[in-house]
Parts: sequence; C-alpha cells; structure tokens
Amino acid sequence: MLIVFGGLPGVGKSAIAAEVARRLRAAYLRIDVIEVAMTRGLGLPKEGDIGPAGYIVAYDLARSNLALGVPVVADSVNPVPDTRAAWRAVAADAGAPCLEIEVVCSDLAEHRRRVEGRLDDPAALQPPTWAEVEARHYEPWLEARLRLDTAILSVAESAALVCETVARLADS
Repeated sequence: MLIVFGGLPGVGKSAIAAEVARRLRAAYLRIDVIEVAMTRGLGLPKEGDIGPAGYIVAYDLARSNLALGVPVVADSVNPVPDTRAAWRAVAADAGAPCLEIEVVCSDLAEHRRRVEGRLDDPAALQPPTWAEVEARHYEPWLEARLRLDTAILSVAESAALVCETVARLADS
C-alpha cells in the first residue's frame, strides 16, 4: 500500500508519517530528506530550489518499493492536485492501493508556534518562516480519504487512526 501524506509545513505530518512508517515497518520517503541529499550531492545552496526533482525521485523510489511488496509512506507538502495525481499513478502502476491523508492544524496560533519554534532540521532544507507558510500556494485536498487535525489529535492518536484505516483497507 502507498500511504501519502500532505499538508503545510508545521502541521505535524512528518511526525505522524514517521510514526506510521515505524508501526507498519514501511519504507519512509520524506521529500525533505531527498531534497537535502540532492542539493548536497549536486553542490547546490541549501536555500536552492530544485523544482519537482525531489518528488520525481520519490515517485520512482515508491514505485520500486511497492513492486517488492513493501508498503510505502510518502511525506511531502503535496500542495497541488498534480502531485497528488502523480502519487495515485505510482500506486496504480504498482497495482497497490493508495491511502491519501491531509494533515492540518486548525489552531492558527498553534500552527504558527510550531513553525516559529522549529529547530534547524538537518533532514530538511531551509525551514520556512511563518510568513512563507502563510503565503505558500496550497490547494485543499478534496480526494484525501483521511483528514487529520493536529490541533485536536496527538501524533499517537493520528498514527493509530491511519493504521486502523490501513488494516480496514487491507481486509477489504
């Protein structure tokens, strides 16, 4: 199964996605990690924009893991319908089900606190400022099967809901 997470920076999607990957013993593909590796490998500045390259690498890594029968957790902003459709195509190519999850934080003050309180993450490119998060182009995810609100749910509660959904889908 391909489990695709999306949501603005700072909503908690990476914490939830990593916990789901741990619980399911799934491959964990975090776009931030891929982009950092690519910028280092290509000698680009940390603030550089590599465009869709990180997503393209992740799609291929997901496809190859799914072909081996390994569940995959994909963690990225997925800001537009094109990236979401690409993940669905990866799952379809591999003959695997796809679970789409949008993570939000409905408490704007809490969301801002998280973004502004982020420590430098070596697995991520330059962390965005609150102003950059607010200005970021992000289209609501109409196709998402699950919508997790981290202003209400903890990481553990969110991960449990995802794992329960995965189990139900696997049984059907």
